[in-house]
Amino acid sequence: MAAEAENELIERRRRLLGPAYRLFYDNPVHLVRGEGVWLYDADGRKYLDMYNNVPHVGHCHRHVVDAVSEQLATLNTHTRYLHDKVLEYAERLTATLPDELGIAMFSCTGSEANELALRIARACSGGTGIIVVDNAYHGNTHALAQVSTSYESDEGKPVFVETVPPPDTFRGEHQDDDAGEKYAALINSAIESLRANGVQPAAFMIDTIVSSNGILDVPSEYLRKAAEIIRTAGGLFIADEVQPGFGRTGEHFWGFQKDGFVPDIVTMGKPIGNGHPLAATVTRADLIEEFAEKTQYFNTFGGNPVSAAAGIAVLDVTQNEHLQQNALSVGAYLVDGLRKLGGRHEIIGDIRGSGLFLGVDLVTDRDSRQPASAEAKALTNDLRNNGILTNTIGKHANILKLRPPTVFSTANADQFLDVFTECIDRVIDVGCSPKID
Repeated sequence: MAAEAENELIERRRRLLGPAYRLFYDNPVHLVRGEGVWLYDADGRKYLDMYNNVPHVGHCHRHVVDAVSEQLATLNTHTRYLHDKVLEYAERLTATLPDELGIAMFSCTGSEANELALRIARACSGGTGIIVVDNAYHGNTHALAQVSTSYESDEGKPVFVETVPPPDTFRGEHQDDDAGEKYAALINSAIESLRANGVQPAAFMIDTIVSSNGILDVPSEYLRKAAEIIRTAGGLFIADEVQPGFGRTGEHFWGFQKDGFVPDIVTMGKPIGNGHPLAATVTRADLIEEFAEKTQYFNTFGGNPVSAAAGIAVLDVTQNEHLQQNALSVGAYLVDGLRKLGGRHEIIGDIRGSGLFLGVDLVTDRDSRQPASAEAKALTNDLRNNGILTNTIGKHANILKLRPPTVFSTANADQFLDVFTECIDRVIDVGCSPKID
């Protein structure tokens, strides 16, 4: 597309959608088609998608497209009528979770799923206080923006919200073998702060891979200990699995399974419909019985027959194509390549994550671990210009976020590593970061 036409499109977008919507990259990408791990722009150029977890089983996967199309051509209506496909999906979905978590309540977005989780926690605990990690992100409704501390807001932190440091063993205060228990213990102080303001705790909510803080290697025992602490205080543990769920981390189907415990509520969205708007809040029957005595829940579009068809198809593909195992093996291959590259370049300070959800922490030098934010921005733009789409995450936007569709292959990993090597060399050539002799 000619530069003049592209600039006109950007201006038109700003005029019609407003300035709050933000585009990726200095030179935004005009995408028109997707297939598998590939995205194509208006000029026919293809890009390797290293960022989008929404198309969990690949862009436009034929099995998902056919399932949605067939159901849409048959019936789509709201959830106050009986439909066997909706029940089939609830059975299939809850079968992937511990037996205690047997009730699925559907919605359209992860934000809706998390907001419902807050409603359930507050109704069942009798409290209103919510504890999250610093720089957390859980959604874009008003209620979730208040607890998503990654948002910049003039409102300030509400009295019913307390934050704790993320369990960061790379830059954080605790980096030893007991880091999990030490970080979890900080939740006690947050509970005390809430109560000092006359607020009773309702829940501790966490993205179980802490992706907004740079995809942390959450230390052992942290999640389980956090659950014990919040439950002792009368609150519930909410596991936000919107990003780490559905086998993406390879080791487990759900992120919380790393610590061998059962959350009170699990939320999910984005990937579960492979791009179709579908989300779920899954919890225990006793909590929903109590919740239903006090209020009700209804969502016109959440969990309709077409959404259920999409969800079933995603589970089919994930299981039949062994995508959790693919995430584990290809992710390990990718990490190995990144570590070899890190042996040559000091800018790579840390590589963390699991499966096909990895973070590459870029630093100005390894001794200080100073975030290399400018270099990270330069790299993401250079990668984009060379056919690789990814972006940064973390408080300092210095951590490269690698989160491709789970059909990503070792050949795709090789392509990324080759281009990434070239891009790092260019960044170093202009004097941003040293190479290791």
